[in-house]
Amino acid sequence: MTLPRTPSFNLHGKRALVTGASSGIGLACAAALAEAGAHVTMVARGAARLEDACAQITDAGGSAAAQALDMADIAALREFISAEGPFDVLVNAAGMARHSPALDTAEEDFDAVAAVNIKAAYFAAQAVAQGLITAGRPGSIIQISSQMGHVGGIDRAVYCATKHAVEGMTKAMAMEWGPHAIRVNTLCPTFIRTPLTESTFQDPDRRAWVESRIKLGRVGRVEDIMGAVLYLASDAAALVTGSALRVDGGWTAG
Repeated sequence: MTLPRTPSFNLHGKRALVTGASSGIGLACAAALAEAGAHVTMVARGAARLEDACAQITDAGGSAAAQALDMADIAALREFISAEGPFDVLVNAAGMARHSPALDTAEEDFDAVAAVNIKAAYFAAQAVAQGLITAGRPGSIIQISSQMGHVGGIDRAVYCATKHAVEGMTKAMAMEWGPHAIRVNTLCPTFIRTPLTESTFQDPDRRAWVESRIKLGRVGRVEDIMGAVLYLASDAAALVTGSALRVDGGWTAG
């Protein structure tokens, strides 16, 4: 009898593209992939903060490059991925939220959130998949979705709509691209403490509400995402596609 061996989490020789990589979840994902040996191309809108984030990874011994890019500019996004790819791994962490009661949603807010959370996510995945198929290479596409892609939330109708859309397109893409050995999954965090969510946690009532829903009794940290994204990117998840990995502390369990 031959003892089975754990598949590798090593990403040496892989090229990864991480969007929304200048801070928060995106930066944590880029750091995790670089630590595992991947060369990481980091994309975000703000050039100065992105360059600083990239420097942090290279100073820590990782391999990384930065590219300032507005994800809502689909033509520029496609051109960049076509020119710089193929990428073995895509982690799409770029996202936007504009919360309000559903009755108060402004059309411009709906369009802005949908442009990043749905349209940019869709066409980033499409462009990366096209590069992999043309090159005849397998790959892993990871959309940073949300627990709100599986449940509803007060004042979050637009955000929930976009994340439910991401869950649906991920399943469909997984079905279409599976024959090309391209895996497509979502990673669904609960509330993660980042600079963008700090205002929520500074409100005692909101923080108490969030913590009451998380069965493990604490809000998330970016470090909670790092092992999960590495798993989905690596050979350890070789048979995982069309799935949602919920890093939500039990929020959606009931």
